[in-house]
Amino acid sequence: MARAFLGIDIGTSGSKALLMDEAGGVLASASAAHPSYFPKPGWSEQRPDDWWGSLRKATRAVLRRAKTSGDDIAGVGLSGQMHGAVFLDAADQCLTNAILWNDQRTAAECEEIERRAGGRTSLLRLVCNVALTGYQAPKILWLRRHKRRVFRQVRCVLLPKDYIRLRLTGVAGSDVSDASGTLLFDVVRRRWSTKLMERLELDPAWFPPVSESRAVVGAITTQAARATGLKRGTPVVAGAGDQAAAAIGTGVVRRGILSATLGTSGVVLAHSDTPVPNDAGLLQSYCHAVPGRWCVFGCMLSAGGSLQWAREVLYADRLRRARSDAARDALYEQMISEAAGATGDDALLFHPYLTGERCPYPHPHARGALLGLTRRHTRGDLVRAVLEGITLGMGRQIDLMRALHVPIREIRLSGGGARNAWWRQLQADVYGCRCVVMRSEEGSAYGAAILAAVGTGCFASVEAACRQCVSVAQAHRPDAARTRRFRKAAALAARTYESLEPGYRDFR
Repeated sequence: MARAFLGIDIGTSGSKALLMDEAGGVLASASAAHPSYFPKPGWSEQRPDDWWGSLRKATRAVLRRAKTSGDDIAGVGLSGQMHGAVFLDAADQCLTNAILWNDQRTAAECEEIERRAGGRTSLLRLVCNVALTGYQAPKILWLRRHKRRVFRQVRCVLLPKDYIRLRLTGVAGSDVSDASGTLLFDVVRRRWSTKLMERLELDPAWFPPVSESRAVVGAITTQAARATGLKRGTPVVAGAGDQAAAAIGTGVVRRGILSATLGTSGVVLAHSDTPVPNDAGLLQSYCHAVPGRWCVFGCMLSAGGSLQWAREVLYADRLRRARSDAARDALYEQMISEAAGATGDDALLFHPYLTGERCPYPHPHARGALLGLTRRHTRGDLVRAVLEGITLGMGRQIDLMRALHVPIREIRLSGGGARNAWWRQLQADVYGCRCVVMRSEEGSAYGAAILAAVGTGCFASVEAACRQCVSVAQAHRPDAARTRRFRKAAALAARTYESLEPGYRDFR
């Protein structure tokens, strides 16, 4: 077989491995689940060893499905959930569970960071972003405040995909896109912000070297080869945080194109040739996985997570009777079919803030709400309200980008929200823009494979690789009348949220 490239994605629900050929075709993919832990309300943790276990299973499975071996893999690219904190001791052993991107315990530490930085304006000048509970930096300060014995043993702090890099290569490091989400990275200069580390009294030696996403940063070790089925010495490239990798996988590498990814969270991301000013701090400005380029994006915390909640609550009996993951996943299609059959005539609003929120409302204690319920509403109406509420939240983030004069000609859809034609059309109507799906729906793992192909010389640049590998499969254009209706619904959702927000402090 011709050379193949392996893309690895360490997601929130599981690890994924994907094999891509030299023309950009997907040879096979495989996934393996890993658990999450919620020891207290608002807390979200995982065990890094579980990532390693699920990655080993996924890698061996994808090699079997492609009927190949590690000898045919020319390069490995990495992607993963952003912002998580993996605390290692001097022997590179994990000191505690990893604290995840959707953990909300660090509100006090965010206030401390802003104060120590010299105020919000100063913090934006140092790292281009404001302090949010999901970022890595406040998690480090939380550990210092609440687990001092563990904190004194820390010698290295890694992001989730970079822990897997360490297990694969024996070399600690990160890339510019993922490091941008720590709140400790100078996004404009593409390097660690030692000034902010000094103000926070953090040791710069804890944070690993950073490279561009396409750079070869190590090779598969003998031990990792035995564990994964890969070949010892196979090059590994730095890769990218999951959202930047997904942007590569959907070809968001030039101005005017935006991606909208509906997974557990909901992310909109736009390419930019220069850093995007972000004075309000509602969006995030990061380095892109394209060398010398940047991106601006927003993240709502419970997008697909809200739909998963609705499945668990409204379809509990069917969920219990489902005997396989495929059967459980098929319930989503049934839910969307019921929602499509609901008229939507009786106004019903859903606020999808089940785990607090980051964008468009940076409020760790925000809560979900169903507004406008009457006896006339059916289960289909409830599911439709959830789907519309998720999509309106995504649309609000897109409006924030428009307010920053980010050009948007086309929105590329990915994740679970891209797999259903009715939901795709709903997105086009809410966003008021042409929406497309790509021929490959593999997202971050596909982007990681593309970066591996670029880093090992198969393509001259990331842009050239995307021109070869990424193409549009189907387009949806907005219906003007429905777009006007959803504009009114978005305004009502904003007004009702503003009315409810003061009361959310009472729900802590």
